[in-house]
Amino acid sequence: MIRLAKFIASSGYCSRRAACRLIESGIVWVNGKPAGHTMKVNHQDQIFIDGEPLCPTTGGKTYLLYNKPAGIDCVCDLNNAASIVHQIKFKHRIFPVGRLDKDSHGLMLLTNDGDLCHRVLHPDHHHEKEYKVTVDRPIDPLFCQAMAKGVSYKKVKTRPCQINQISKSSFKITLTQGLNRQIRHMCKALGYTVTDLQRIRLMNLKLDNLSSNVYRHLTDEERIELFNAV
Repeated sequence: MIRLAKFIASSGYCSRRAACRLIESGIVWVNGKPAGHTMKVNHQDQIFIDGEPLCPTTGGKTYLLYNKPAGIDCVCDLNNAASIVHQIKFKHRIFPVGRLDKDSHGLMLLTNDGDLCHRVLHPDHHHEKEYKVTVDRPIDPLFCQAMAKGVSYKKVKTRPCQINQISKSSFKITLTQGLNRQIRHMCKALGYTVTDLQRIRLMNLKLDNLSSNVYRHLTDEERIELFNAV
């Protein structure tokens, strides 16, 4: 017997975090009754999500690297024309590991492995994510130092990070946390506006020359290194 959210994630339906949101919304039922977060289940239980039976993914686990274009929403919502589910027409359900905001572009990891998703996103693990960022005016060493030390905004202070200037108004930044629209908020707090934001690396996975709106399967080497890291 395992917690319901973990069971839903391990079935390949969605990430564990998304499963918790589904349970909280009241659309998950187990054996004819509304489900709760502390409920434990196994394969003998009848689990329905929004009126549809939960069916484990067949065909094994899938791990894809996708170059998301700007304008695509990472929320898996069939009713949203901009949703990523309309771009990745895969043979079975997959979901993004974390989010990249709609205005940003670059590397996304897509999978049906809910346990891997949970381990990659867990805030205690501090996994690296690297971005190329362009802002609306020239930056200087003081800006880079302030970003690297951590920036305060909206009652939070970001964790120290690595930053390298690559042109007059652009830089690379490596974060080890995943706050919502973090880089945009950090820049805004320092008086800058982000005009372009691209994720180029997640842990050992690199975007390299993958074309926009194209996905590929992870190589065996990438997959092994990713699993060793988590």
